[in-house]
Amino acid sequence: MAISRSNRRPKVLKVPPPRGGIGKNGMKFHASRRSRGFTTDPPGFSTEKDPRGKGSGHWFDLPPPTGQSPFRLNLDSILSTNAINNIKREKRLVFHASGDTGGVNTTTYQQNVATFMELDFQDDDSGRNPSFYYHLGDVVYYDGEIINYYWEFYEPYLHYPAPIFAIPGNHDGDVDPSDANNQPSDSLKGFVRNFCAQSAIVLQEADDAPRPAMTQPNVYWTLLTPMATFIGLYTNVPEGGKIGFQQLEWFTNELREAPDDFPIILSMHHPLYSAYGHHPGYTPLKDTVEQAIAAAGRTPNLILTGHVHNYQRFIGSLNGKNVTTIVAGAGGYNQKLHILSRKQFDPNKCPYMFNGVDDTLEAFNDWQHGYLLMEVTDRQITGRYFAVDDPQPGMQPPQKQIDPYDTFTIPF
Repeated sequence: MAISRSNRRPKVLKVPPPRGGIGKNGMKFHASRRSRGFTTDPPGFSTEKDPRGKGSGHWFDLPPPTGQSPFRLNLDSILSTNAINNIKREKRLVFHASGDTGGVNTTTYQQNVATFMELDFQDDDSGRNPSFYYHLGDVVYYDGEIINYYWEFYEPYLHYPAPIFAIPGNHDGDVDPSDANNQPSDSLKGFVRNFCAQSAIVLQEADDAPRPAMTQPNVYWTLLTPMATFIGLYTNVPEGGKIGFQQLEWFTNELREAPDDFPIILSMHHPLYSAYGHHPGYTPLKDTVEQAIAAAGRTPNLILTGHVHNYQRFIGSLNGKNVTTIVAGAGGYNQKLHILSRKQFDPNKCPYMFNGVDDTLEAFNDWQHGYLLMEVTDRQITGRYFAVDDPQPGMQPPQKQIDPYDTFTIPF
């Protein structure tokens, strides 16, 4: 039975944000740094839940694009001129990344991760603050329900002071067939409404959150920035991920036309590599990506994925080139994470090599939630993964940054 959302709203302290807002035309993305605890759900928390307990695994046709082909969005259309100039002057682009966040059962872990992410911002215009958060899919569980967007997206990131971009995950695109009101064409309805809007307006589901809808041109799309090109794929709902011919053709062309002087960061929800048994890597999705790379003659410098609810960093071989490939799916969906077999993997004994392939598991964390803080300069990409302890009852929100669990560098 579906659980209806309550009409009650959490009481949230709202004060003006720091000066120097980074949105275009003075747009603000938050009210203030959160000032309340985060170990219990806000008053009125209630979400609609799919009673099946598991996804359909079905392929769904994609919704029509909301923008013009080739589906590119320039960061300077979102950030202020001052923010873009800071990136260019510093020759540095900083951003967050994680996936699998939608707290359909509880917002505790999602809010905990978000609180630590907020600590990465300083109240200045130095150009070193994160410019955005790139979400790696499964924004809303279990079927991307519009009614769940407030509790699983807008409320947890109420105080996150930067724009949020996203690619859809399998749960964002799934449809509950037991609900007679749903049709297969409803796939990604909530995602398109909240991330591919025609204009940056505050939607009804945002309620008292001031964050406007994002204006991405399609469910697969390219983000152009002064330091890197981000290509985002939608790998649909079937386990292992699947890309249709039209999207594959587009992906190949985006690789081919990406500026030579900028690194390419490829994002998709399903992983190319994973050591977790129920959601393994080495799927046909890897062959599809390699097909596009071979046709375009260009290999991404970094690949970011989610789906598996933990952190894994691989050095994987794509068409004979070593590429850092990350699983960052511990963004806070639920308390339980996906645990790697301790008969095969010990986090203190990394790296692990795999028989018959040139792929290496460099590091993993499957017992803590966390997020990536990435930095792109004109010489390298630096990644830091922050693993955060679960909050305890009565515990106060953190006041300072923590040391990273894992750090890596990708020169180019």
